[in-house]
Amino acid sequence: MSEKVSMSNPVVYFGALLGLDVSGMVSLAEEVLSGAEDGELYLERTEHDAMSFDDGRVDEPSAGVEQGFGVRRVNGKTVLYASGNALAVEEIRRAGQELMALSAVSQAYIPNSLLPACGTYYLPSPPLPSLFCRSALLKHIDRYARKDPSVVNVTASLNCLTVYTLIVRADGCVVGDVRPMTRLDVSLLCTSGERIDGAHAALGGRYDFAHVAAPDAWMPLVDMALRQAKDKLRASPCPSGDMPVVLGAGWAGVLLHEAIGHGLEGDAVWRKTTVFADLVGTRVGSPLVSVVDDGTIQYARGSLHCDDEGTPTEQTVLIKEGILVGFMHDRQSARLLGLAETGNGRRESFAYPTQVRMRNTFMLSGDSTPEDIIASTQSGLYMPSFGGGQVDPTTGQFVFTCELAYKIVNGKIGDPVLGATLIGNCATVLLHVDMVGNDSRLGGAGTCGKGGQSVPVGIGQPTIRLSGGITVGGTE
Repeated sequence: MSEKVSMSNPVVYFGALLGLDVSGMVSLAEEVLSGAEDGELYLERTEHDAMSFDDGRVDEPSAGVEQGFGVRRVNGKTVLYASGNALAVEEIRRAGQELMALSAVSQAYIPNSLLPACGTYYLPSPPLPSLFCRSALLKHIDRYARKDPSVVNVTASLNCLTVYTLIVRADGCVVGDVRPMTRLDVSLLCTSGERIDGAHAALGGRYDFAHVAAPDAWMPLVDMALRQAKDKLRASPCPSGDMPVVLGAGWAGVLLHEAIGHGLEGDAVWRKTTVFADLVGTRVGSPLVSVVDDGTIQYARGSLHCDDEGTPTEQTVLIKEGILVGFMHDRQSARLLGLAETGNGRRESFAYPTQVRMRNTFMLSGDSTPEDIIASTQSGLYMPSFGGGQVDPTTGQFVFTCELAYKIVNGKIGDPVLGATLIGNCATVLLHVDMVGNDSRLGGAGTCGKGGQSVPVGIGQPTIRLSGGITVGGTE
Protein backbone atom coordinates (compact mmCIF):
# COMPACT_ATOMS: atom_id res chain seq x y z
CA MET A 1 0.00 0.00 0.00
CA SER A 2 1.57 3.30 -1.09
CA GLU A 3 1.58 6.41 1.09
CA LYS A 4 -0.32 8.28 -1.65
CA VAL A 5 -3.18 5.80 -1.36
CA SER A 6 -3.11 5.51 2.41
CA MET A 7 -3.06 9.27 3.06
CA SER A 8 -6.48 9.58 1.42
CA ASN A 9 -7.91 7.65 4.38
CA PRO A 10 -6.57 8.37 7.87
CA VAL A 11 -8.05 5.12 9.21
CA VAL A 12 -5.95 3.12 6.76
CA TYR A 13 -2.83 5.30 7.08
CA PHE A 14 -2.58 5.31 10.88
CA GLY A 15 -3.69 1.70 11.09
CA ALA A 16 -0.80 0.73 8.81
CA LEU A 17 1.69 2.71 10.94
CA LEU A 18 0.50 0.98 14.10
CA GLY A 19 0.05 -2.42 12.47
CA LEU A 20 -3.57 -2.54 13.66
CA ASP A 21 -6.99 -2.79 12.05
CA VAL A 22 -9.96 -0.75 13.33
CA SER A 23 -10.86 -3.24 16.05
CA GLY A 24 -7.22 -3.36 17.14
CA MET A 25 -7.08 0.43 17.46
CA VAL A 26 -10.31 0.42 19.51
CA SER A 27 -8.84 -2.27 21.78
CA LEU A 28 -5.72 -0.13 22.23
CA ALA A 29 -7.89 2.85 23.21
CA GLU A 30 -9.82 0.68 25.68
CA GLU A 31 -6.52 -0.44 27.21
CA VAL A 32 -4.95 3.00 27.66
CA LEU A 33 -8.23 4.54 28.88
CA SER A 34 -9.09 1.79 31.36
CA GLY A 35 -10.62 3.38 34.47
CA ALA A 36 -11.26 6.72 32.73
CA GLU A 37 -14.69 8.28 32.42
CA ASP A 38 -13.86 9.70 29.00
CA GLY A 39 -10.99 10.53 26.67
CA GLU A 40 -9.51 9.44 23.39
CA LEU A 41 -6.44 8.34 21.49
CA TYR A 42 -5.62 11.11 19.03
CA LEU A 43 -3.32 10.52 16.03
CA GLU A 44 -2.09 13.30 13.76
CA ARG A 45 0.14 14.00 10.77
CA THR A 46 0.80 17.56 9.55
CA GLU A 47 2.44 18.47 6.25
CA HIS A 48 3.37 22.15 5.99
CA ASP A 49 4.98 24.38 3.39
CA ALA A 50 5.71 28.11 3.73
CA MET A 51 7.50 30.84 1.86
CA SER A 52 7.55 34.64 1.72
CA PHE A 53 8.65 37.34 -0.69
CA ASP A 54 10.08 40.38 1.05
CA ASP A 55 11.57 43.50 -0.48
CA GLY A 56 11.95 41.91 -3.90
CA ARG A 57 13.38 38.50 -2.95
CA VAL A 58 12.23 35.05 -1.84
CA ASP A 59 12.76 34.72 1.91
CA GLU A 60 13.34 31.46 3.82
CA PRO A 61 11.12 28.87 2.13
CA SER A 62 10.45 25.90 4.40
CA ALA A 63 8.66 22.57 4.37
CA GLY A 64 8.24 19.72 6.81
CA VAL A 65 6.22 16.88 8.22
CA GLU A 66 5.32 16.32 11.86
CA GLN A 67 3.29 13.51 13.35
CA GLY A 68 2.50 12.12 16.76
CA PHE A 69 -0.15 10.99 19.22
CA GLY A 70 -1.93 12.16 22.33
CA VAL A 71 -3.77 10.24 25.04
CA ARG A 72 -6.34 12.26 26.99
CA ARG A 73 -7.79 10.80 30.18
CA VAL A 74 -10.85 12.49 31.74
CA ASN A 75 -12.47 11.87 35.12
CA GLY A 76 -15.00 14.48 36.21
CA LYS A 77 -13.26 17.87 36.12
CA THR A 78 -9.77 16.35 35.95
CA VAL A 79 -7.91 15.95 32.65
CA LEU A 80 -4.59 14.11 32.33
CA TYR A 81 -2.70 14.21 29.05
CA ALA A 82 0.37 12.63 27.52
CA SER A 83 1.76 12.94 24.00
CA GLY A 84 4.65 11.76 21.88
CA ASN A 85 6.01 12.02 18.36
CA ALA A 86 6.66 8.29 17.88
CA LEU A 87 3.60 6.62 16.36
CA ALA A 88 4.09 3.16 17.81
CA VAL A 89 1.86 0.91 19.91
CA GLU A 90 4.54 0.54 22.60
CA GLU A 91 4.85 4.32 23.03
CA ILE A 92 1.08 4.78 23.23
CA ARG A 93 0.83 2.00 25.84
CA ARG A 94 3.62 3.60 27.88
CA ALA A 95 1.84 6.98 27.83
CA GLY A 96 -1.42 5.34 28.90
CA GLN A 97 0.26 3.50 31.78
CA GLU A 98 1.86 6.71 33.03
CA LEU A 99 -1.51 8.45 33.06
CA MET A 100 -3.12 5.53 34.90
CA ALA A 101 -0.40 5.74 37.54
CA LEU A 102 -1.15 9.44 38.02
CA SER A 103 -4.91 9.01 38.16
CA ALA A 104 -6.49 8.85 41.61
CA VAL A 105 -9.92 7.92 40.23
CA SER A 106 -11.22 4.84 38.42
CA GLN A 107 -14.56 5.06 36.64
CA ALA A 108 -16.47 3.37 33.86
CA TYR A 109 -16.04 4.81 30.37
CA ILE A 110 -19.21 6.64 29.26
CA PRO A 111 -20.05 5.68 25.66
CA ASN A 112 -21.99 7.71 23.15
CA SER A 113 -23.75 5.36 20.78
CA LEU A 114 -25.23 8.24 18.77
CA LEU A 115 -21.92 8.87 17.01
CA PRO A 116 -20.91 7.07 13.82
CA ALA A 117 -18.32 4.31 13.88
CA CYS A 118 -16.41 6.05 11.07
CA GLY A 119 -16.75 9.64 9.92
CA THR A 120 -16.32 11.42 6.62
CA TYR A 121 -13.41 13.66 5.75
CA TYR A 122 -12.09 16.00 3.12
CA LEU A 123 -10.30 14.58 0.11
CA PRO A 124 -6.58 15.41 0.22
CA SER A 125 -5.55 18.62 -1.51
CA PRO A 126 -3.84 18.33 -4.90
CA PRO A 127 -0.03 18.32 -4.67
CA LEU A 128 1.48 21.76 -4.27
CA PRO A 129 2.91 23.26 -7.47
CA SER A 130 6.64 23.76 -7.70
CA LEU A 131 8.58 26.27 -5.65
CA PHE A 132 9.01 28.26 -8.85
CA CYS A 133 5.21 28.50 -9.39
CA ARG A 134 4.58 29.57 -5.81
CA SER A 135 7.33 32.17 -5.86
CA ALA A 136 5.95 33.43 -9.18
CA LEU A 137 2.61 34.16 -7.49
CA LEU A 138 4.33 36.20 -4.76
CA LYS A 139 6.33 38.09 -7.40
CA HIS A 140 3.11 38.92 -9.25
CA ILE A 141 1.67 40.30 -6.02
CA ASP A 142 4.81 42.37 -5.44
CA ARG A 143 4.74 43.86 -8.94
CA TYR A 144 1.01 44.57 -8.79
CA ALA A 145 1.34 46.44 -5.48
CA ARG A 146 4.33 48.48 -6.64
CA LYS A 147 2.36 49.95 -9.53
CA ASP A 148 1.30 52.56 -6.98
CA PRO A 149 4.20 55.01 -6.58
CA SER A 150 3.53 55.45 -2.86
CA VAL A 151 4.49 51.82 -2.10
CA VAL A 152 8.01 51.47 -0.72
CA ASN A 153 7.96 47.84 0.46
CA VAL A 154 5.85 44.72 -0.08
CA THR A 155 5.88 41.52 1.95
CA ALA A 156 3.77 38.60 0.75
CA SER A 157 3.73 35.20 2.43
CA LEU A 158 2.09 31.90 1.58
CA ASN A 159 1.44 29.08 4.04
CA CYS A 160 -0.03 25.74 2.97
CA LEU A 161 -0.67 22.76 5.21
CA THR A 162 -2.71 19.59 5.44
CA VAL A 163 -3.55 17.97 8.76
CA TYR A 164 -4.59 14.31 8.89
CA THR A 165 -6.30 13.25 12.11
CA LEU A 166 -7.72 10.08 13.57
CA ILE A 167 -9.69 9.93 16.82
CA VAL A 168 -10.14 6.54 18.47
CA ARG A 169 -12.37 6.20 21.52
CA ALA A 170 -13.01 3.32 23.88
CA ASP A 171 -16.70 3.32 22.93
CA GLY A 172 -15.81 2.15 19.41
CA CYS A 173 -15.95 5.54 17.70
CA VAL A 174 -13.24 5.81 15.05
CA VAL A 175 -13.33 9.07 13.08
CA GLY A 176 -10.86 10.45 10.56
CA ASP A 177 -10.56 13.90 9.06
CA VAL A 178 -8.31 15.52 6.43
CA ARG A 179 -7.98 19.27 6.92
CA PRO A 180 -6.34 21.40 4.23
CA MET A 181 -5.49 25.02 4.98
CA THR A 182 -4.00 27.76 2.83
CA ARG A 183 -3.26 31.31 3.96
CA LEU A 184 -2.01 34.33 2.01
CA ASP A 185 -0.76 37.48 3.80
CA VAL A 186 0.11 40.82 2.21
CA SER A 187 1.74 43.74 4.04
CA LEU A 188 2.50 47.09 2.42
CA LEU A 189 4.44 50.17 3.45
CA CYS A 190 3.50 53.46 1.80
CA THR A 191 4.95 56.93 2.04
CA SER A 192 3.63 60.45 1.60
CA GLY A 193 6.00 63.31 2.19
CA GLU A 194 7.80 62.55 5.45
CA ARG A 195 5.10 60.16 6.68
CA ILE A 196 5.29 56.39 6.30
CA ASP A 197 2.67 53.86 7.32
CA GLY A 198 1.52 50.40 6.42
CA ALA A 199 -1.37 47.97 6.38
CA HIS A 200 -1.88 44.22 6.32
CA ALA A 201 -4.54 42.01 4.76
CA ALA A 202 -4.98 38.25 4.73
CA LEU A 203 -7.22 35.53 3.41
CA GLY A 204 -7.31 31.89 4.31
CA GLY A 205 -9.48 28.83 4.42
CA ARG A 206 -9.76 25.11 3.91
CA TYR A 207 -8.88 25.16 0.25
CA ASP A 208 -5.78 24.57 -1.86
CA PHE A 209 -3.18 26.79 -3.53
CA ALA A 210 -5.27 27.27 -6.68
CA HIS A 211 -7.86 29.24 -4.71
CA VAL A 212 -5.46 31.98 -3.56
CA ALA A 213 -3.52 31.95 -6.85
CA ALA A 214 -6.56 33.21 -8.76
CA PRO A 215 -6.23 36.97 -9.48
CA ASP A 216 -9.79 37.62 -8.29
CA ALA A 217 -8.69 36.33 -4.87
CA TRP A 218 -5.37 38.13 -4.28
CA MET A 219 -5.90 41.39 -6.21
CA PRO A 220 -8.73 42.63 -3.94
CA LEU A 221 -6.51 41.72 -0.97
CA VAL A 222 -3.69 43.93 -2.25
CA ASP A 223 -6.13 46.71 -3.13
CA MET A 224 -7.56 46.66 0.39
CA ALA A 225 -4.15 46.83 2.06
CA LEU A 226 -3.11 49.66 -0.27
CA ARG A 227 -6.27 51.64 0.39
CA GLN A 228 -5.88 51.29 4.15
CA ALA A 229 -2.19 52.23 4.13
CA LYS A 230 -2.85 55.37 2.08
CA ASP A 231 -5.82 56.32 4.27
CA LYS A 232 -3.59 56.06 7.35
CA LEU A 233 -1.20 58.55 5.76
CA ARG A 234 -3.93 61.19 5.51
CA ALA A 235 -5.77 60.33 8.72
CA SER A 236 -6.26 62.70 11.64
CA PRO A 237 -6.60 61.85 15.37
CA CYS A 238 -9.88 60.16 16.38
CA PRO A 239 -12.49 62.09 18.40
CA SER A 240 -13.75 60.62 21.66
CA GLY A 241 -17.03 60.45 23.55
CA ASP A 242 -20.45 58.82 23.28
CA MET A 243 -21.62 58.50 19.68
CA PRO A 244 -23.26 56.00 17.34
CA VAL A 245 -20.76 53.49 15.93
CA VAL A 246 -21.20 51.47 12.76
CA LEU A 247 -19.17 48.27 12.62
CA GLY A 248 -18.28 46.90 9.18
CA ALA A 249 -19.10 43.45 7.83
CA GLY A 250 -16.59 40.63 8.15
CA TRP A 251 -13.47 41.17 10.22
CA ALA A 252 -15.12 43.64 12.63
CA GLY A 253 -16.73 40.49 14.03
CA VAL A 254 -13.53 40.02 16.04
CA LEU A 255 -15.28 42.10 18.73
CA LEU A 256 -18.15 39.59 18.73
CA HIS A 257 -15.66 36.72 18.84
CA GLU A 258 -13.63 38.08 21.74
CA ALA A 259 -16.23 39.93 23.80
CA ILE A 260 -19.14 37.49 23.38
CA GLY A 261 -17.87 34.22 21.92
CA HIS A 262 -15.33 33.27 24.57
CA GLY A 263 -17.90 33.90 27.28
CA LEU A 264 -20.20 31.34 25.64
CA GLU A 265 -17.67 28.49 25.72
CA GLY A 266 -18.83 25.69 28.00
CA ASP A 267 -15.68 25.40 30.13
CA ALA A 268 -16.08 29.05 31.16
CA VAL A 269 -19.68 28.25 32.08
CA TRP A 270 -19.03 25.31 34.40
CA ARG A 271 -16.10 27.14 35.94
CA LYS A 272 -18.32 30.23 36.45
CA THR A 273 -15.73 32.52 34.87
CA THR A 274 -18.13 34.23 32.47
CA VAL A 275 -20.80 36.86 32.95
CA PHE A 276 -23.10 34.72 30.75
CA ALA A 277 -23.03 31.61 32.98
CA ASP A 278 -26.53 32.10 34.44
CA LEU A 279 -28.15 34.09 31.66
CA VAL A 280 -29.66 31.34 29.44
CA GLY A 281 -33.22 32.35 28.55
CA THR A 282 -32.61 36.04 29.24
CA ARG A 283 -32.19 38.90 26.79
CA VAL A 284 -28.57 39.78 26.05
CA GLY A 285 -29.13 41.53 22.71
CA SER A 286 -31.72 43.44 20.74
CA PRO A 287 -34.34 41.39 18.82
CA LEU A 288 -32.25 42.02 15.68
CA VAL A 289 -29.32 39.96 17.01
CA SER A 290 -28.87 36.25 16.29
CA VAL A 291 -25.45 34.61 16.70
CA VAL A 292 -24.30 31.11 15.72
CA ASP A 293 -21.13 29.06 15.83
CA ASP A 294 -20.97 26.86 12.74
CA GLY A 295 -18.42 24.17 11.95
CA THR A 296 -20.02 23.09 8.67
CA ILE A 297 -19.37 26.05 6.32
CA GLN A 298 -17.51 24.86 3.24
CA TYR A 299 -13.93 26.20 2.97
CA ALA A 300 -14.18 28.33 6.16
CA ARG A 301 -11.11 28.37 8.43
CA GLY A 302 -12.90 27.00 11.46
CA SER A 303 -14.81 24.25 9.67
CA LEU A 304 -14.30 20.59 10.60
CA HIS A 305 -16.16 17.40 9.78
CA CYS A 306 -15.57 16.32 13.36
CA ASP A 307 -13.92 18.00 16.31
CA ASP A 308 -10.79 16.64 17.97
CA GLU A 309 -12.83 14.37 20.24
CA GLY A 310 -14.65 12.74 17.32
CA THR A 311 -17.95 14.61 17.67
CA PRO A 312 -19.53 15.66 14.35
CA THR A 313 -19.72 19.42 13.95
CA GLU A 314 -22.94 21.36 13.52
CA GLN A 315 -24.44 24.84 13.51
CA THR A 316 -24.90 25.78 17.17
CA VAL A 317 -27.33 28.63 17.87
CA LEU A 318 -26.02 30.79 20.72
CA ILE A 319 -28.25 33.88 20.65
CA LYS A 320 -31.64 33.88 18.94
CA GLU A 321 -33.37 37.20 18.36
CA GLY A 322 -31.53 38.65 21.35
CA ILE A 323 -32.17 35.75 23.76
CA LEU A 324 -29.25 33.64 24.99
CA VAL A 325 -30.26 30.07 24.13
CA GLY A 326 -27.11 27.98 24.49
CA PHE A 327 -23.38 27.50 24.77
CA MET A 328 -20.59 25.69 22.90
CA HIS A 329 -19.50 22.37 24.41
CA ASP A 330 -16.91 19.67 24.24
CA ARG A 331 -17.71 16.27 25.79
CA GLN A 332 -16.49 17.26 29.27
CA SER A 333 -18.43 20.53 29.61
CA ALA A 334 -21.55 18.90 28.16
CA ARG A 335 -21.34 16.07 30.69
CA LEU A 336 -20.67 18.38 33.65
CA LEU A 337 -23.62 20.61 32.73
CA GLY A 338 -25.95 17.81 31.65
CA LEU A 339 -26.22 19.12 28.09
CA ALA A 340 -25.47 17.82 24.58
CA GLU A 341 -21.98 18.20 23.11
CA THR A 342 -21.79 20.50 20.09
CA GLY A 343 -18.50 19.49 18.45
CA ASN A 344 -16.36 22.30 19.91
CA GLY A 345 -13.53 20.25 21.40
CA ARG A 346 -10.39 21.44 19.59
CA ARG A 347 -6.61 21.36 20.01
CA GLU A 348 -3.65 23.05 18.36
CA SER A 349 -1.89 19.75 17.69
CA PHE A 350 -1.29 16.28 19.11
CA ALA A 351 0.92 17.89 21.78
CA TYR A 352 -2.12 19.47 23.50
CA PRO A 353 -5.38 18.30 25.11
CA THR A 354 -8.68 19.60 23.79
CA GLN A 355 -10.42 22.75 25.00
CA VAL A 356 -13.83 24.22 24.23
CA ARG A 357 -13.08 26.42 21.23
CA MET A 358 -15.05 28.39 18.66
CA ARG A 359 -15.19 27.33 15.00
CA ASN A 360 -16.85 29.96 12.75
CA THR A 361 -18.69 32.42 15.00
CA PHE A 362 -20.77 35.17 13.44
CA MET A 363 -23.95 37.22 13.60
CA LEU A 364 -26.67 36.42 11.09
CA SER A 365 -27.80 38.95 8.49
CA GLY A 366 -30.66 41.39 9.06
CA ASP A 367 -32.86 43.35 6.68
CA SER A 368 -31.04 46.68 6.29
CA THR A 369 -28.55 47.46 3.54
CA PRO A 370 -25.12 48.78 4.58
CA GLU A 371 -25.87 51.94 2.60
CA ASP A 372 -29.08 52.55 4.56
CA ILE A 373 -27.26 52.09 7.87
CA ILE A 374 -24.66 54.72 6.97
CA ALA A 375 -27.24 57.08 5.43
CA SER A 376 -29.41 56.98 8.57
CA THR A 377 -26.45 57.87 10.82
CA GLN A 378 -26.04 61.64 10.79
CA SER A 379 -22.93 61.70 12.94
CA GLY A 380 -20.74 58.97 14.35
CA LEU A 381 -17.87 56.66 13.58
CA TYR A 382 -17.44 53.81 11.09
CA MET A 383 -15.09 51.02 12.18
CA PRO A 384 -14.41 48.52 9.37
CA SER A 385 -12.24 46.20 11.48
CA PHE A 386 -10.46 45.84 14.80
CA GLY A 387 -6.95 45.10 15.96
CA GLY A 388 -6.24 43.88 19.47
CA GLY A 389 -8.43 44.07 22.53
CA GLN A 390 -8.80 43.17 26.18
CA VAL A 391 -11.78 41.50 27.84
CA ASP A 392 -12.36 40.79 31.54
CA PRO A 393 -14.56 37.65 31.40
CA THR A 394 -15.78 37.96 34.99
CA THR A 395 -16.99 41.57 34.76
CA GLY A 396 -17.60 41.69 31.01
CA GLN A 397 -15.69 44.95 30.51
CA PHE A 398 -13.83 45.23 27.20
CA VAL A 399 -11.56 47.63 25.34
CA PHE A 400 -10.84 47.16 21.62
CA THR A 401 -8.57 49.14 19.35
CA CYS A 402 -9.35 50.12 15.77
CA GLU A 403 -6.26 51.09 13.78
CA LEU A 404 -8.25 52.89 11.11
CA ALA A 405 -11.76 54.29 11.44
CA TYR A 406 -13.79 56.88 9.54
CA LYS A 407 -15.99 59.76 10.59
CA ILE A 408 -19.63 59.62 9.56
CA VAL A 409 -20.90 63.07 8.63
CA ASN A 410 -24.44 63.76 7.39
CA GLY A 411 -25.03 60.13 6.53
CA LYS A 412 -21.81 59.68 4.55
CA ILE A 413 -18.45 58.11 5.31
CA GLY A 414 -15.93 60.91 5.72
CA ASP A 415 -12.28 61.36 6.62
CA PRO A 416 -10.16 58.58 8.17
CA VAL A 417 -9.05 58.81 11.81
CA LEU A 418 -6.41 57.01 13.86
CA GLY A 419 -6.24 55.92 17.49
CA ALA A 420 -9.84 54.82 18.06
CA THR A 421 -10.78 52.51 20.93
CA LEU A 422 -14.18 51.04 21.77
CA ILE A 423 -15.10 50.59 25.44
CA GLY A 424 -18.13 48.66 26.68
CA ASN A 425 -19.52 45.60 28.46
CA CYS A 426 -20.04 42.14 26.95
CA ALA A 427 -23.33 41.48 28.71
CA THR A 428 -25.01 44.68 27.52
CA VAL A 429 -23.36 45.86 24.29
CA LEU A 430 -25.62 43.81 21.96
CA LEU A 431 -28.72 45.35 23.54
CA HIS A 432 -27.83 48.56 21.71
CA VAL A 433 -27.72 47.09 18.20
CA ASP A 434 -30.49 49.00 16.40
CA MET A 435 -29.67 48.19 12.75
CA VAL A 436 -28.32 44.96 11.21
CA GLY A 437 -27.17 44.71 7.61
CA ASN A 438 -28.01 42.06 5.05
CA ASP A 439 -24.32 41.43 4.30
CA SER A 440 -23.08 38.97 6.95
CA ARG A 441 -19.83 37.31 5.94
CA LEU A 442 -16.66 35.83 7.38
CA GLY A 443 -13.58 37.99 6.97
CA GLY A 444 -9.82 37.85 7.21
CA ALA A 445 -7.85 34.83 8.36
CA GLY A 446 -8.50 34.52 12.06
CA THR A 447 -6.40 32.58 14.56
CA CYS A 448 -7.68 32.32 18.11
CA GLY A 449 -5.53 31.93 21.21
CA LYS A 450 -6.68 30.33 24.45
CA GLY A 451 -4.88 28.46 27.20
CA GLY A 452 -1.57 28.58 25.36
CA GLN A 453 -3.01 27.09 22.17
CA SER A 454 -3.86 28.64 18.79
CA VAL A 455 -6.42 27.31 16.32
CA PRO A 456 -7.82 28.68 13.03
CA VAL A 457 -11.29 30.23 13.31
CA GLY A 458 -13.82 32.03 11.17
CA ILE A 459 -14.83 35.51 12.34
CA GLY A 460 -17.66 37.56 10.91
CA GLN A 461 -20.81 39.61 11.10
CA PRO A 462 -22.96 41.91 8.95
CA THR A 463 -22.70 45.69 9.07
CA ILE A 464 -24.32 46.72 12.37
CA ARG A 465 -24.99 49.95 14.24
CA LEU A 466 -24.56 50.47 17.97
CA SER A 467 -26.71 53.38 19.09
CA GLY A 468 -25.33 53.35 22.65
CA GLY A 469 -23.77 51.17 25.33
CA ILE A 470 -20.24 52.00 24.20
CA THR A 471 -17.77 54.83 24.55
CA VAL A 472 -15.26 55.85 21.90
CA GLY A 473 -11.81 56.66 23.16
CA GLY A 474 -9.70 58.81 20.87
CA THR A 475 -6.56 60.89 20.60
CA GLU A 476 -8.01 64.11 19.18
